Amino acid sequence: MENQEICTFVAAAVISYLSGSVPYGYLIGKMKGIDIRQHGSCNIGATNVTRVLGKGWGRLCFACDFLKGCLPVFLLSLFFCKDAVTLKYLPVLCALFAVLGHIFPVWLKFKGGKGIAVAAGAIFALAPLTLVCGLIVWAVTFFASRYVSLASIFAAASLPVFCFIYSYVFHWEVGGFSLVRLLLLIVLAVLAILKHTSNIKRLLNGTENRFEKKKKAE
Repeated sequence: MENQEICTFVAAAVISYLSGSVPYGYLIGKMKGIDIRQHGSCNIGATNVTRVLGKGWGRLCFACDFLKGCLPVFLLSLFFCKDAVTLKYLPVLCALFAVLGHIFPVWLKFKGGKGIAVAAGAIFALAPLTLVCGLIVWAVTFFASRYVSLASIFAAASLPVFCFIYSYVFHWEVGGFSLVRLLLLIVLAVLAILKHTSNIKRLLNGTENRFEKKKKAE
């Protein structure tokens, strides 16, 4: 690998990390006069923003987190990918560092969120069909259990499986099968599960927070 290619990869990783590290949940909380890290589950992600500030602010947070994962992969790939090597590896690198930026943001002393929305955005840019199937798993699990954490864990774990099936077996994904992309999804799944360790403990203890169905007015 030439020095120019190394510089390209380093620049893309730094830009992706900085994009992912913008703590939108924290900033939205500050706009509303609170530190979101001191309320609810104390997480800066969209789920906690929804629980503390309402659906509208939660959706805004999710959209911002989704885009900060999607845009670096999409835009930096367009800008930097000039050959087969960068086209194969750079989008995956951007996706990984965008998620790491959210989980370990420099602005919040490296204590960030769980990275689910950011990962969803990054995977949308890399493997949209795989993401759609992961979202279906998320929706089915959530509406059956009402646990966001359980739905996120199941969805994350399913992504490498769907990626393998669609890109390797059926060749339906854009770009065909990529071992590097599959390894990225495995890493993201492991990160998601590790970041949900406390949630898993609460699920096992029966103390995990859940979104209850709204009762219809009589």
